[in-house]
Amino acid sequence: MDRRHLLRVGGALSMLGGAAPLALQLAAAGSAAGQAATDYKALVCIFLFGGNDAHNMVLATDNDSWGRYWSARNTGADAIALMPAGTAATPVGQVSPLTGRTADNDTPEAWGGVLPITPRTPNPVPAGTNAGVRTFALHPFLAPLRPIWDEQRLAVVANVGPLIQPITKSQYQALTVALPTNLFSHNDQQSVWQANATEGARVGWGGRLSDLMAGMNGGNTLFTAVSTAGNAVFLSGQSVVQYQLSTGTQPAQVITGQSGGSLFGSSLAPARVRALISDTSIAHNFAADYATVTSRSLTAATTVNAAFGEAVVTGVRTPTAYTNPISGAVEANTLATQLYAVARMVAAGATLGMRRQVFFVSLGGWDTHDFQNVAQPNLLAKVAHAMAYFDSALASIGGVDRRTQVTAFTASDFGRTFTTNGDGTDHAWGSHHFVMGGAVRGQNIYGQYPTLGADVGGFNNPNMVSNALIPTTAVDQYGATLGAWFGAPQSELSSIFPRLPNFSVRDLGFL
Repeated sequence: MDRRHLLRVGGALSMLGGAAPLALQLAAAGSAAGQAATDYKALVCIFLFGGNDAHNMVLATDNDSWGRYWSARNTGADAIALMPAGTAATPVGQVSPLTGRTADNDTPEAWGGVLPITPRTPNPVPAGTNAGVRTFALHPFLAPLRPIWDEQRLAVVANVGPLIQPITKSQYQALTVALPTNLFSHNDQQSVWQANATEGARVGWGGRLSDLMAGMNGGNTLFTAVSTAGNAVFLSGQSVVQYQLSTGTQPAQVITGQSGGSLFGSSLAPARVRALISDTSIAHNFAADYATVTSRSLTAATTVNAAFGEAVVTGVRTPTAYTNPISGAVEANTLATQLYAVARMVAAGATLGMRRQVFFVSLGGWDTHDFQNVAQPNLLAKVAHAMAYFDSALASIGGVDRRTQVTAFTASDFGRTFTTNGDGTDHAWGSHHFVMGGAVRGQNIYGQYPTLGADVGGFNNPNMVSNALIPTTAVDQYGATLGAWFGAPQSELSSIFPRLPNFSVRDLGFL
């Protein structure tokens, strides 16, 4: 480690007590990696707050799976079952020949059938599924993602969830294997997904990867972990401090008085204001710490705003307008806006001297206990619109295709129940996720897509308990695969993902 980086990390470690040795080890490893690498890579976590119902996002359409899906979901006051592939949309106001219900703008009959996708490698047929081969489809409102799938830049990772070790249904029921704490709790499972620990965790795995690779970014380590969605434990490191970026025209807020040429009629006043608010020599520790943060923020704002003025950044294409496919109204897509800010940060990477960055963006509203036919389709359409925009924006930044350097992936609190509660779904466990980027081995489903079906009529689903999927892929495996591509040495991944040694497969192969 060079002397300046050692001093910077040492200052951060002074507040960590017993955690300092591990942090120092990660920082040192990051500096060593940084000396050898000259490329750029970025991870982008797209967090869907509230728990996405992935059963209606990526669907198994073989006859056995579809029959169990249809019987479980085509029921209730407002059935949430989607239409089969190849089904034309039932015109609004007419009666669906399949369900006998009158179609309106917020029911699946008016949307047409699901969109078939064919994996390049057949996904294994699991025990309990009566099919020679599994076939799959996407929600009809995910159409913007299908070309990316076909061009092999999009993959699905099936049935991911928090696990301490592999677990079967019988082990779950007999309580013979340890379970993650507080399953089905929003706050706790959001934290487990982001930080491998329940609510109150201080350090996330995105932050730990940032700690490890910070030395690659020279003097601008502050821009290693960047959030456009406010404070996120995912990006909290042991030495790296996450940087919160605005999605407005000016990405970093400034204090006008200290940055102007004149204040109160005096040309000397701006410099005096800056000196006062960033004076770290104050005896009181809280005041000194506050001044340190203020000083760091002032310097960072000047740096990032200047970088965002570069032509390559201002030339990043903006998202197209988003139209709600249910109401037909043009409305904001905050996820697309956040990914626009990320694309501009990627474009600014060379100016800022960045080699490794981790980003966090989010979209809320996925807790669809009620009115799922109105809420979730619009949210899925926003995800598709935003991710397709991001893919196209990265395709030409300053005339260079940057898609091989950036990998985006989805995450969410948990999946939702396979059965409907009448017009929605409830908290569950395992869920399916998207991974997108030029380095992705796309047009494939990774991990075991599970057997579908509620335990009714003598059928005992080995992959479900209480209508919730038992994960067959751990968050640790998902994150470790991303981390390995990012450049984390295999020797360090078990420190970042402490349960990884409990699983025989460390790398899922999608990168």
